[in-house]
Amino acid sequence: MTITRFALFEGTITSGEAAEFRTAILSEVLPKWQAFPCALAVRICFSNERDTGAPEIPLILAITYPSREAVDIALASPERAAAKAATDAVLARYFKGRIHHHITEANEWIA
Repeated sequence: MTITRFALFEGTITSGEAAEFRTAILSEVLPKWQAFPCALAVRICFSNERDTGAPEIPLILAITYPSREAVDIALASPERAAAKAATDAVLARYFKGRIHHHITEANEWIA
């Protein structure tokens, strides 16, 4: 079993700037997230479609760790502080909304 911390970016991207937002996340922020200590995997998911009435979540970040303790190490790290600064800079240019986090236990059955 692994632990995954999800960040759901609930809100809107500045009209007409979705491509620029995605490029900025991948080039400016993803390298910072990849540097987190103890991270096993970093997944960036950009939303293309949603159900009618569902909230807009243009970005979901999922970082997987070997344990809950590893999450705490990453959250207390200078790498996380650098990632937060880079994220805030991109969001200030393109995003209006809120971010909420969820820590989950993963149980996988791969076909």
